[in-house]
Amino acid sequence: MTSARPGLAVIAATLLLGLPLLGAADDENDSNWPALGGADGLRISHETGLLTSWNQEEHVRWKTPIPGRGHSSPIVWGNRIFLTTAIQGEEIPGRKPLVHYFEGEEWRHPDSWGSQFLHEYRVVAIDADSGEIVWNRLAHMGLPYDDRARRGSFASPTAVTDGRAVYAYFGMPGVFAYDFDGNELWNAEIDPVVAFGLDVSTSPVLFENRLIILADEDSGDHSFIVALDTHTGEVAWKKPRRVQANWSTPLLIDRDGQPQLLTNGFEWIVSYDPRTGDELWRIPGLQSNAVHYPLLHDDLALFTAGYPDKVIKAVRLNGAASGTEAERLAWSYNKGMAYVPSNLSYRGYVYLLSDNGIVSCLDANTGEVVYEGGRMPVAQRFWASPVAFEGKFMLAGTDGEVFVIKAGPEFEVLATNTLGEPIYATPAISNGRIYIRSERNLWAIGPAD
Repeated sequence: MTSARPGLAVIAATLLLGLPLLGAADDENDSNWPALGGADGLRISHETGLLTSWNQEEHVRWKTPIPGRGHSSPIVWGNRIFLTTAIQGEEIPGRKPLVHYFEGEEWRHPDSWGSQFLHEYRVVAIDADSGEIVWNRLAHMGLPYDDRARRGSFASPTAVTDGRAVYAYFGMPGVFAYDFDGNELWNAEIDPVVAFGLDVSTSPVLFENRLIILADEDSGDHSFIVALDTHTGEVAWKKPRRVQANWSTPLLIDRDGQPQLLTNGFEWIVSYDPRTGDELWRIPGLQSNAVHYPLLHDDLALFTAGYPDKVIKAVRLNGAASGTEAERLAWSYNKGMAYVPSNLSYRGYVYLLSDNGIVSCLDANTGEVVYEGGRMPVAQRFWASPVAFEGKFMLAGTDGEVFVIKAGPEFEVLATNTLGEPIYATPAISNGRIYIRSERNLWAIGPAD
């Protein structure tokens, strides 16, 4: 059952009125990075003059150690950066992992681990100018409901902010809302979400005064999508979904005045009205694990997956298309995609990233191959998703290199930047700086004032 619990500063929550549509940036907040992938969720920055070359010493404005382990990305509003983290505590003897079933039989993922340890789930605020931790709040302490991937984190979903409050989602421990001074406004329980012992990673999405969470689990028997009132944490609407375990974050778009929340999925690709939760349209899903979040190119929405099968579907969004797959499907492709990192749509091209960093480029309108086989100069694996800026995009690897690639029809590595720590979180860009969360630190990369 989903329920809200008032925080100590619940009166302040009643002031959170008239929240903006996420993605409808204006002059005041255009340089903020308030959610996973930025204001519109597309991982494209419109800032100019950003650095392309740095290292562990050069152009590092500051480096701040972050306690615990987290794969959530930094988000930025003004001079505040927010992160979530999970700090592992003592092991509880006799604690057994949650039982999962696959095709009717008891099953445990070979990579699942961690639910036998107590954990602190924390939300951290950092001063963007100095890198100092402003506050560090304990949201929840206890045993995880389920295991996580061995290289994963119990703090994988990225928080989101509307400039008045920050909202952090941790799966079963729930959702926690804080004001910018670190006062808890409310917290809300979420029904159990079991994801084959790999824990949740879908991040919350803001629409007006709704905080929307996609919660698909194991076989899909108890999957749902829910919207919480950002004033109180109470359920605004909740809809069941018959879609199995999903680690993808929805994408919020607007077409002809109709907001749509696009959701990736194994069985179904579904568009919802974020105001009501009503279904707008659906087509058959990717028949592959939904980890990547949707992309956008003009009137095409792009849905991708990389395991067990590699597939991309380009789906028409224009009003002439009906709800059938035959009418909506513009093109598809079946090569070159990774399991974890999402792909990128940028300036008329779709860039596909393999697990070991081989880049392919497709024409976004037709799906035709522009190039294949673009290789990084230093081989490594990738979990973080690419972020684009100023005719380039960067890829951050698990061995600590950040590669800057030229966007366009020819593959070219412009820079290789070494930070010396594994990177699993997708970078953020705000106010002339690149923020990179590595395994132990948050880095601010930018020119001197």
